[in-house]
Amino acid sequence: MLKRIAITGPESTGKSRLCQQLAEYYHDLWVPEFAREYIDKLGRPYTQADILTIAKSQVNLESETAKKAHRFLFCDTELIVTKIWSEHKYQNCDPWILEQIKKNDYHLYLLCDIDLPWEPDPQREHPDLREYFFEKYRKVLKFHKFNYKIVSGIGKERLDNAIKLINNSL
Repeated sequence: MLKRIAITGPESTGKSRLCQQLAEYYHDLWVPEFAREYIDKLGRPYTQADILTIAKSQVNLESETAKKAHRFLFCDTELIVTKIWSEHKYQNCDPWILEQIKKNDYHLYLLCDIDLPWEPDPQREHPDLREYFFEKYRKVLKFHKFNYKIVSGIGKERLDNAIKLINNSL
């Protein structure tokens, strides 16, 4: 049975790197964050309608990649990210996103701690709100009673901690 593992958390917490490393370690597949490529190609500031497009495309990309995965599918972000971002920027979230979150099919969420140094990136918007967003993620995961663990550590230690959390949780 395929185990989906969502890597989630605030900006600049190593989600993409950790996803790639976990996929390599477990010799399986990972799904990149669709928003990153989409926004890079957009050529204008994103809108709330773009957030829904991103969410639907992320779900589709995960579904297509899952068909090729064997034991694990590591997902670089998921719809809680789009929910939190939409609510922060636009004070609401599309009902489709909220419904999809309820249909959760992740076996485990790894919530990335904010212990990594901030790395500037043109798509990152809030270096001063990392703790605020971390708590938002934790509250949403708790509210839905999703299986989640906080992964911390710098460099190889973060990967090692994530592997231990996965092996002990699944």
